[in-house]
Amino acid sequence: MESMLNKLKSTVTKVTADVTSAVMGNPVTREFDVGRHIASGGNGLAWKIFNGTKKSTKQEVAVFVFDKKLIDKYQKFEKDQIIDSLKRGVQQLTRLRHPRLLTVQHPLEESRDCLAFCTEPVCASLANVLGSWDNLPSPLPSDIKEYKLYDVETKYGLLQVSEGLSFLHSSVKMVHGNITPENIILNKSGAWKIMGFDFCIQSTNPSEQEPKFPCKEWDPNLPSLCLPNPEYLAPEYILSVSCETASDMYSLGAVMYAVFNKGKPIFEVNKQDIYKSFSRQLDQLSRLSSGTLQSIPEEVREHVKLLLNVAPAVRPDADQMTKIPFFDDVGAMTLQYFDSLFQRDNLQKSQFFKGLPKVLPKLPKRVIIQRILPCLTSEFVNPDMVPFVLPNVLLIAEECTKEEYIKLILPELGPVFKQQEPIQILLIFLQKMDLLLTKTPPDEIKNSVLPMVYRALEAPSIQIQELCLNIIPTFANLIDYPSMKNSLIPRIKNACLQTSSLAVRVNSLVCLGKILEYLDKWFVLDDILPFLQQIPSKEPAVLMGILGIYKCTFTHKKLGITKEQLAGKVLPHLIPLSIENNLNLNQFNSFICVIKDMLNRLEAEHKTKLEQLHVMQEQQKSLDIANQMSVSEEARSSSTGNQASLTLEEKQKLAKEQEQAQKLKSQQPLKPQTTTVTPPVKQTKDLTDTLIDNMSSLSSRPINQAQVASSNSFSSVPSMGVGMGFSSPIDNTKRNMTNGLNTNMGFQTAGFTMGAGLATQNFFSGPSAGATKMNIVPPANMPNYGPMNAASAISPLTQQNRPPDMSALDNLFGPQKPKVSMKQLAQQKSSQWVNQFVPPPGSPNTSNTALGPQMNMMGQPGFGIQGNPFFSPQNFAQPADTMTNSSSASNDLKDLFG
Repeated sequence: MESMLNKLKSTVTKVTADVTSAVMGNPVTREFDVGRHIASGGNGLAWKIFNGTKKSTKQEVAVFVFDKKLIDKYQKFEKDQIIDSLKRGVQQLTRLRHPRLLTVQHPLEESRDCLAFCTEPVCASLANVLGSWDNLPSPLPSDIKEYKLYDVETKYGLLQVSEGLSFLHSSVKMVHGNITPENIILNKSGAWKIMGFDFCIQSTNPSEQEPKFPCKEWDPNLPSLCLPNPEYLAPEYILSVSCETASDMYSLGAVMYAVFNKGKPIFEVNKQDIYKSFSRQLDQLSRLSSGTLQSIPEEVREHVKLLLNVAPAVRPDADQMTKIPFFDDVGAMTLQYFDSLFQRDNLQKSQFFKGLPKVLPKLPKRVIIQRILPCLTSEFVNPDMVPFVLPNVLLIAEECTKEEYIKLILPELGPVFKQQEPIQILLIFLQKMDLLLTKTPPDEIKNSVLPMVYRALEAPSIQIQELCLNIIPTFANLIDYPSMKNSLIPRIKNACLQTSSLAVRVNSLVCLGKILEYLDKWFVLDDILPFLQQIPSKEPAVLMGILGIYKCTFTHKKLGITKEQLAGKVLPHLIPLSIENNLNLNQFNSFICVIKDMLNRLEAEHKTKLEQLHVMQEQQKSLDIANQMSVSEEARSSSTGNQASLTLEEKQKLAKEQEQAQKLKSQQPLKPQTTTVTPPVKQTKDLTDTLIDNMSSLSSRPINQAQVASSNSFSSVPSMGVGMGFSSPIDNTKRNMTNGLNTNMGFQTAGFTMGAGLATQNFFSGPSAGATKMNIVPPANMPNYGPMNAASAISPLTQQNRPPDMSALDNLFGPQKPKVSMKQLAQQKSSQWVNQFVPPPGSPNTSNTALGPQMNMMGQPGFGIQGNPFFSPQNFAQPADTMTNSSSASNDLKDLFG
């Protein structure tokens, strides 16, 4: 099997090589390049048809080649007869010019090996299409093997042949003499053209008289190529040696029969005894029944029967055949109109093109692409016709595959993309933009399609801008993101800002709102939302458009607005817009609804954040205490392991620390005790004595273990609510106060620190605060006086148990407020106080600020000045993250601020 295939392949290659070498010696090849063998045609399918192009213009042609090797078996005089017959047919065809005759592009050229001439581009002969594959390449071309004639093609093709015969009979006064499927050629557009004038007969009478056509007697001794095909020949040729125009009409009837019977002729002729065959044929024709013509469509069956009538006078003439109802088909009439398009004026063309979209769906796709599309695209050179032609071309493009569109339609649309007049062209393209973006390659989209959209956005016509803005969302998902971001969006924004038309501005906002989902979140937040604040007009439609974009961004699951932008940009923009006088009640309600939703989300998100921070801070505090205790234990164990290297003083100090730790373990933890404070009769008591008394009570109160464990970190921390620094709550109370004390007394509530020796103005130092200021002048020899060693100056001699005097705080709280003694303050757990006032690592010393950490009006940290424009920055600073509030401090704040 493989050897047979190889042999067949070598044979085909040899034949192809022989034909190619034969053509190469022909003068036709000087001007034309010969391509692939595609078909065969002419009498006996003797002509091989090749694709070709003209070298100078690259114009596509068909090259007909007759290889003289086909007639090597004949004698020389027979060869000459065949060559003369073929030459005559081509020369006669070259002289005749009509749309229904095959157009010759280059006359016949003869060389030693072949005859050749060039015609318009060709698809195949009708005989090839109907299944006669003689003289075709092997393997058989798929386009011929799979070719199927549609009804509209058959109807219009037979009409074209009838029109061609009408031209020959009426205008040229000529009988073709050999109308057969071999001599009907389908050109590249699918039109049926007549060729094969080898046996044509010219009238011998002058044109004004009745034509007379001489007929030669049938000579069976001649080669078959020197005789017409007898299966399509009228009986009178053979039986009475006569012919007339009606003889061609019989041939047309025979061709119509073959077309509807898969290429099979109505009668088969025995060429050895042709007279007997025709006599039998004549008898059958006289008794022709409808059953014989059953395969022919009913509406033309009677006409075919008339054409095949024995009597020539009964046969319809060519002009009558063109007018039969069978050819009054919408598709056939449409194709016929296209063939005569060059004869129509613009008004007639425009009316025809307007109705064409209704006809196109009824026509086969191949017919549309082959026959109609080339006619439509040829009208693109006429700008006035483009608005009428373009919708039909785009309608055809919808039915094409992407490959067909790129190959057949896109090259024709290229110049039209750049046309700006008439303006309807742009409108049509915009309406079909989804089709263009779907089937056009990306490079061509960037180079041709999108620039057209940009021109529409920048067009001087408001209607064009409106239409473009309305259509853009329908194909926005097909535009690549860089083009959308860098080219399309900026033009939409410019159209909104620069236009004087309210409709364009509103449509710009609506367009942006619809394409938000195709944009990136941060591009929307950084580019689109700030643009909304640049829009100058305050018309209700514009304001609702702005609100719509905010709402879409806010609610879209992919986009969203951050709470920082909500608080800092969006709400400050929306709230003033909501009270514009132009808004009606429903529009105002829409604004308020969106604003409330934004506020609710802002509150929820920030509250959640603060709660999470609070939990993290509490966890960190617990972790810090545990770490401190761990470090202390490690230090003790390390010290124990290295006692041999310690000095005597270090050992004594370590022993004291261990003894104190042992005492603390045996003590109960501190608990708050309620103390009734009796106001003194006299309010002239020295406040210093009260301070000393309080310190005495502090020293006599048991201290829990946690205080000792964290005592090393107390040296620079404000403690016990008094604005003084203590190195230790235990040791500092034991130091002697040998000098005077000069300090500004303050009282600390939760979140407000009244430090001793404050560097800036105390919040409570003014007369309105009600604090009592005492000046105790120290002696000159007191070194390094400051708030941090103030407690060190208190002498243990004054640590007597005296009733506490709180008169200095009377003015601060007022008669209706409960008073809190220093003992009550001292009774709070040491760890709670420490954690409350220890600043975070890296924070500035609380003694260097006027109020320490800043609180909002409700005593809650985290809502700074920048977050609320209604607070005064002169009175409030940033809150410390580590500060917590006691219940008494919160009550005090409520009393102070309401």
